Amino acid sequence: MSTTLFDTPGPRTRRRILVVNVVGALLVLALLVWVVLGLAGKGQFTAQKWSPFLTRNVWENFVLPGLWATLKAAFFAIIGANVFALIFGIGRLSQLAPIRWVSGAVVEFFRAVPVLIMMIFFYFGFTQSGIVPAADGPLYAVVVALTLYNGSVIAELLRSGVGNLPRGQREAALTIGLRHGQSLRLVELPQAMLAMLPSMVSQLVVILKDSALGYIITYPELLRTARLVGSNFGNLLPSLLVAAVMFIVINWLLTTLAEKTAARLSARTAGPVRVAAPSTVPQDGGGGAL
Repeated sequence: MSTTLFDTPGPRTRRRILVVNVVGALLVLALLVWVVLGLAGKGQFTAQKWSPFLTRNVWENFVLPGLWATLKAAFFAIIGANVFALIFGIGRLSQLAPIRWVSGAVVEFFRAVPVLIMMIFFYFGFTQSGIVPAADGPLYAVVVALTLYNGSVIAELLRSGVGNLPRGQREAALTIGLRHGQSLRLVELPQAMLAMLPSMVSQLVVILKDSALGYIITYPELLRTARLVGSNFGNLLPSLLVAAVMFIVINWLLTTLAEKTAARLSARTAGPVRVAAPSTVPQDGGGGAL
């Protein structure tokens, strides 16, 4: 039985939707033109403002090192967040109440604390305690803060994804002799991760973007190096625009890669439907071989 959540719009409604979309697009375009003309009137698009980005010095000493620092922090934070999410996401689904309580408290705590506060806290904790070299303190603070916050969010996504699966999945796994942990690990989690992949990809994009908060604790990521370029050459707005375009391109590539991976995994999971040819059943009195 199929359930209709909304009525299919008729011709008049579709025309209204089209008109609203066109008007909205024109308004956005007009706003962009107004902004561009205003910036051009203030000399933000002169060749002098953009010429530093045509030099090797700016790219070698500022832009590329900042891009590498951003990707490095995001890479380690993505790995750490997924490991954290698996541990505490499974912990929240445990049959043991103490494990569920501890995992829930950890997840809810780090979800509630702002990322910037955690970065500042770990920055001073690492640099003043001597646990890590002072020069590496900003990197460790950025990675740990992004790992704890985003790992908690992904853990909650996993928990909700498993909770939204049909009950028949677990019942079928238990019927064939799997224990609760085996059912969770082999049957439920893979399906939940596949179903929640779009939300998880969005969270990975958040990790990449939030790495820009590291400039407050002197981590030399892309935003900080772009601000240095703007301060040195007096072209702050063009420098920030270049950094913004680079963030957009990286996020688009990450999203595209994740979508293709999800489509490939879905195709492999579904698999082609193969129908076996019916076997020939001999008639009574026939001489079919047994």
